[in-house]
Amino acid sequence: MARPITATIHTDALRHNLGAMRARAPGRRLMAMVKADGYGHGLETAARALRAADAFGVAAIEDAARIRDAGLEQPILVLSGFDNPDDLDQLRALRAEAIVHHAAQLDLLEQTDGAPIRVWLKIDTGMHRLGFAPDQVRAAHARLRAARGVTGDIVLMTHFASSDEFDMQAPNGLQTPAQMRAFVAATEGLDGPRSLANSAAVLGWPDACGDWIRPGGALYGMSVVTGRSGASFGLRPAMTFETRLLAVNRVSKGERIGYSATWEAPEDMPVGVAAVGYGDGYPRLAPAGTPVLVNGRMARVAGRVSMDLMTIDLRGQPDARAGDPVVLWGDALPVETVAEAAGTISYALTCGITRRVRFVND
Repeated sequence: MARPITATIHTDALRHNLGAMRARAPGRRLMAMVKADGYGHGLETAARALRAADAFGVAAIEDAARIRDAGLEQPILVLSGFDNPDDLDQLRALRAEAIVHHAAQLDLLEQTDGAPIRVWLKIDTGMHRLGFAPDQVRAAHARLRAARGVTGDIVLMTHFASSDEFDMQAPNGLQTPAQMRAFVAATEGLDGPRSLANSAAVLGWPDACGDWIRPGGALYGMSVVTGRSGASFGLRPAMTFETRLLAVNRVSKGERIGYSATWEAPEDMPVGVAAVGYGDGYPRLAPAGTPVLVNGRMARVAGRVSMDLMTIDLRGQPDARAGDPVVLWGDALPVETVAEAAGTISYALTCGITRRVRFVND
């Protein structure tokens, strides 16, 4: 039989969340991040639903091609930039823009014979992944202004490392203000729009919004702020991940369930077996006690999640039967709750859903 596992993508929620992020940053332009296959929601589905965005952000040139093939004409920013002349040719063909984050890219733009492209200059203010150090910014900016491979305004940007910590007393609470100060100092007197804010910064650091905001997870209704769901910020979850019970078994007190026999039945009880596992993208590290919804009511994982199956403590649902619906996350069970139980973040869960899950748009 076909596995009864679906990920339903709520396009109305995507549109709502786009409006909610615009409302938090009035007058700013908004780049919708649709990288990682639209945070696991489907790149084309997400981009079409978010077509009111001013631009799209992707991680790879191939994703820019998919957006163009989907019939969307907005500007597209390739976050990884380019590494060779062939990349520049593809960017031109797709009418895409690119981040410039290291000196070798400056060399390519100065040497190119092709049509110029629009670029964003990335500044490393403390994340220490990609970007020019603050003391290198003015020289890089001057080279871009003079390069024959560059056209239009050069957008000045940075990326925050700890913008999900809003409390200045938190362990990393001072990092975002420090990065903001470093960005202002590095770009003082340089022309071009500014872009600093990711989702968390838009939600918690309004002074960081600049000219462009770049929300990602928030557009899908997700929060990475510890202890808070997207709903607490007025966002709606854009995905419902669900399956069904394959069986309901009676287990005697003292019997052990699942691989490595890690969970022992505290009494005679019903145990449900649901058609979902880490082969579908449900986190294997979700411990016993992680919530699920059976028939819309709370139940808990029992034992270890396996590749294809999950066992569920049904003591609170004596009438549950094979075929009953099981919601793994969605509107009534935030994905953040499951992520916290599994020791990860919500983005990792939605991005991790595998190809054997059936996707449905509503």
